[in-house]
Amino acid sequence: MTKKHGKKQTQKKAPAAKKTQILFAVFEAVPFIKTGGLGDVGGSLPPAVCKAGADMRVMLPKLESIPPEYKSRMKRIAEFSVPLSWRQMYCGIEVLKEKGVTWYFVDNEYYFKRPLPYGYEDDAERIAFFSKAVLESLQHIPDFTPDIIHCNDWHTALTPVFLREHYMQLPLYQKIGTVFSVHNLKYQGIFPASVLGDVLGLADSKPASDQLAYGDAVNYMQGALYYSDRLTTVSPTYAEEICTPYFGEHMDGIFQQRRSILSGILNGIDTYSNSPGRDSFLFQKYNRSTFREGKVANKQALQKKLGLAQEPNTPLLVMITRLTEQKGLDLVLGILDELLCENIQLAVLGVGESKYENAFRHYQYRMPNKVNACITFDPALSSEFYGAADMLLMPSKFEPCGLSQMIAMRYGTIPVVRETGGLKDSVIAYNQYEDAGDGFSFANYNAHELLFTIKHALDIYFNHRGSWERIIQRAMKKDFSWKASAQEYVRLYEGLIAQRAE
Repeated sequence: MTKKHGKKQTQKKAPAAKKTQILFAVFEAVPFIKTGGLGDVGGSLPPAVCKAGADMRVMLPKLESIPPEYKSRMKRIAEFSVPLSWRQMYCGIEVLKEKGVTWYFVDNEYYFKRPLPYGYEDDAERIAFFSKAVLESLQHIPDFTPDIIHCNDWHTALTPVFLREHYMQLPLYQKIGTVFSVHNLKYQGIFPASVLGDVLGLADSKPASDQLAYGDAVNYMQGALYYSDRLTTVSPTYAEEICTPYFGEHMDGIFQQRRSILSGILNGIDTYSNSPGRDSFLFQKYNRSTFREGKVANKQALQKKLGLAQEPNTPLLVMITRLTEQKGLDLVLGILDELLCENIQLAVLGVGESKYENAFRHYQYRMPNKVNACITFDPALSSEFYGAADMLLMPSKFEPCGLSQMIAMRYGTIPVVRETGGLKDSVIAYNQYEDAGDGFSFANYNAHELLFTIKHALDIYFNHRGSWERIIQRAMKKDFSWKASAQEYVRLYEGLIAQRAE
């Protein structure tokens, strides 16, 4: 009997499935540019989506305020013209890799070499250029044709409009779906009706004329709400709220009409950077095991820095916010005299409307040992506030998602919030009978409901210390990473692709 020898059979591996390709169009993203929460989302969501298995790339304008260390790493990969009504405008595309993501930058010094991202008389034209450049660039970027273009807020709202009106006749664009995310409905991009023809080149399109028309003006965001294949917003509750007149900012009728394609996915935060165990700005780092000593040490350091009375057992309440009506400041000021009769301290960090800035300065002048108003924007100081405070006040009139309450909970600072938008979705109100919950909340936009809720929190703080510490532990344990949200977005993209393929 002979043994047969032969070559070992090797099995061929099946080719890897093509990753879903998404182009994420946004006007700001950390670490490149940030003016608010949109920048946090723009910088944090794409890496999370890539980790979830998709190929998400980001396109944003090459703004003047991008730090030089990133500009020096950018490589130019394309140059072309962007048609904008009667104009032919230069456009360069530059690229760099950061955080495992490919970032594309739209270069045009005429539009973007300015000190600020927004707030110019020609914003209608600047934003239109960027929205169209996103589409035009797809003919020049090698080896990337997105299945989905995901647009964010009014700064990219024209991209779905231009796609449908100017590009769908080209084979490259015919299979591209669009997702549009509302981060803050308050800002919609409303401009004179003349831009429809002079800037957008859409005066001859009746659908565009009808769906962009907003009284005697043009509304960029409204165009995206009509033209996009899917609509999302930044929390499930906010997705429900914007379908009502109170929260809908005159867009509620459209949201009701398109309710079947509207969803809410809660934002996350960068849990690596927002960590009291890593934060170099803290006087003393701490974690869930050492928060008792860490919170006290940081509180005493901040009290000394701000000129507040050195009282480690006095609860420190803070607000870290834009000083605008949206943030519920009228409620706070309405009960502040009564609140300051309690054994508390209050520190406020932020800038905004002068009436609120001056009001808090007034209280600091009256009670310098109890109140401090830091009328500035200071990321380092905000870390010190989160690390030192016992409670964060966030009684917003409306709040699409909110990030401060999530960051505060990471630092063991207990949020006191109104039950609206993402605040309702992220904070579970304390239930003393079940010893459950990770914050305190109230339902109605009412100053005395806020006061009652703060007093309830103070009672737990002073008289039920074990319960208070368990609230802190639950808050610090909560997972606000982008992982779960990124997976929801991937499911949304894949569902849209499957539907379009039918």
